Amino acid sequence: MRKDYGQILRLSFDSLSAHKLRSFLTMLGVIIGVAAVVSMLSIGEGAEQEILEQISILGINNIIVNARVPDEAAGSEEGLQRSPGLNLADGDNIAEFSDLVSNVVPQRFEVVPTVRYETREAEVRVVSTIPEFVYSSSIEVEYGRFIHPSDIESFAQVCVLGSKAKKTLFAFSDPIGKTVRIGFLDFTVVGVMADKYIGRGKVEGLELRNFNEDVYIPFSTAVKKFDRREMSSDRIQYWGGDDNAARQAYNTPDIDQLTVTVKDLELVPAVTKLVERIMKRRHGGISDYEIVVPESLLRQSQKTQQIFNIVMGAIAGLSLLVGGIGIMNIMLATVLERTREIGVRRAVGATQADILRQFLFEAVVICLFGCTIGLVLGLVIAQAITFYAGWPTIVSISAIVLAVGVSTAVGLVFGIYPARKAARLDVIEALRYE
Repeated sequence: MRKDYGQILRLSFDSLSAHKLRSFLTMLGVIIGVAAVVSMLSIGEGAEQEILEQISILGINNIIVNARVPDEAAGSEEGLQRSPGLNLADGDNIAEFSDLVSNVVPQRFEVVPTVRYETREAEVRVVSTIPEFVYSSSIEVEYGRFIHPSDIESFAQVCVLGSKAKKTLFAFSDPIGKTVRIGFLDFTVVGVMADKYIGRGKVEGLELRNFNEDVYIPFSTAVKKFDRREMSSDRIQYWGGDDNAARQAYNTPDIDQLTVTVKDLELVPAVTKLVERIMKRRHGGISDYEIVVPESLLRQSQKTQQIFNIVMGAIAGLSLLVGGIGIMNIMLATVLERTREIGVRRAVGATQADILRQFLFEAVVICLFGCTIGLVLGLVIAQAITFYAGWPTIVSISAIVLAVGVSTAVGLVFGIYPARKAARLDVIEALRYE
């Protein structure tokens, strides 16, 4: 018998099509396994991409210092009163290391519950900041402009709207040049920020604010025209106690956040330690701030995601193992069923290698057919997860290659024993088999 692989393939198809239901049931384990592998890995890839996008919003080269409630247990009452809270001087001290740090951006979150335009209101976060803010974040101006240095110098009453704030207040009309009411002051809209996908808004327990709901005003304008010491009920609750108690116990921080942009990603760990030392010295060891490092969050998230992918891939791989056992079982039954056929083929000149190749081909064909169906099912499941659960999924080429490679390997590994058994049958005994 010639080693005609095309003929061997046709014989494999004929054998499988002769028992369609049995062949399908044999494939079922492979179908489920491949579908599980593809869908699980697509969830993992989607989650990893979402984490990367969310952390990129914070800035991979950034170190973020947030004001927080002082921990009374961490220091004396005198120390708590003496701590200045997060302030501009902290930023100035950090900015002195200009060979390591490209810019330091302060932000204040003003206690203004709503922003109004005519009869419309939007619940937003009013953020006072400086022009360098756009260089320390991944959000961009869609049209118009951001805050200029001249706005800072002149205490200008101008604002830039986040995309959601713009839609709420102005719908589809152009807001540039129009006036909105922030607190008791009128501000002229000079720009609109591009829409930024926030995802589920949480990375390793860190809540991400929705930048699309922010309204930006010049930092100097806020300092001059909004009295931060006149705390609203929200800010009083944030610092604890009633108004007088809050003023007496702690110093209200001048700012709510400092964003430190490091010149080189490799310097982030070293600059983080530097910032920690500066803050500890300036605040007398009082923990009225917290330091968030997006680059560390990214490494931690990626490590967690890798473990998730390995575990879920292993669980999905069990289905392939079960499918492989099913293939071996059916192939053994097929060898017994086709014993006389094997004897006839050996009698007319087929070698052991021909018989081995024939049964191996059948096992691999079963796996590849099951793999194809499983891939389609896995893609459908991934799309369904995205549509119904709102989870981002990404079907990568590596997941498809892995599924095809593993299923082919399953066919070879679990088909080799039945094939060897078929090839080693005694010709005379096979011909006499009924």
